Amino acid sequence: MALDCTSVTTRHVFFCFFIVYHVFSVMACNGVYERAIEEFCLTKFRFDMEELDQRQWCSWEDTMETYGELTNCTYIIAVKMDCFWPNRLVDEFFIRIHRFYFPNCSLTGRLLRDPPNRILGPFIVVPIMVTLLMTALVVWRSKRSEGIV
Repeated sequence: MALDCTSVTTRHVFFCFFIVYHVFSVMACNGVYERAIEEFCLTKFRFDMEELDQRQWCSWEDTMETYGELTNCTYIIAVKMDCFWPNRLVDEFFIRIHRFYFPNCSLTGRLLRDPPNRILGPFIVVPIMVTLLMTALVVWRSKRSEGIV
């Protein structure tokens, strides 16, 4: 059963226009939208990120404004092109951005590292001392059996 767009009824014309509009809008939202966000949004984002030192890339305070502008840019282009946002292309675009610019960043935006020794030391020494003290107390009490009934 083929779709006949040559009929002259108003219902068929509207339906054919509707189908053609959505086919072209889906096609535009794939290739053209992807090229647009790469050309307009990614170019500015790359320029802004190159101005930062690479050590600052994981600092949310330093990259928040640039990242927000990138997100807004993808949204504005989607609205102008009558595309849904977010969509699969935007997700893939941001995954590529994260893989390139933020591969070693933690979820909090800070690099993970051990605390300083002045903080870490007591968390190691205190449990060891308590364990040794309790062991010594048990051994001492077991040798003094005269008071136990």
